[in-house]
Amino acid sequence: MIIQRTPPKKKARELAKYLREERPDYNYLKSVFRHLRAELEVEMPKTNKKLPYVPTEDEIKRFYEAVWKAKNFQDMMIIKTLLYTGVRELSPYNCVKMAAAKNN
Repeated sequence: MIIQRTPPKKKARELAKYLREERPDYNYLKSVFRHLRAELEVEMPKTNKKLPYVPTEDEIKRFYEAVWKAKNFQDMMIIKTLLYTGVRELSPYNCVKMAAAKNN
């Protein structure tokens, strides 16, 4: 048995007729649809969150060695600045990784 649904745009127009008099704002509509989902027992699908990549101990050692033994003084200072100022943990790692690939 196939369920015949009203097209979403048409259903939106029907709902707009009921709600237009109340001059709803975004937060009101959000709340209305939250209660509507609860009333109709519609579950919101959960999205799987991907865990961040954590470098291995060997990769971290190579990273610090590359920073402290950098041939280009300017590159070394940029990476040290990024490390000491508290940027995201993997950003300096990715910078050195790209620089190492460029030098090889």
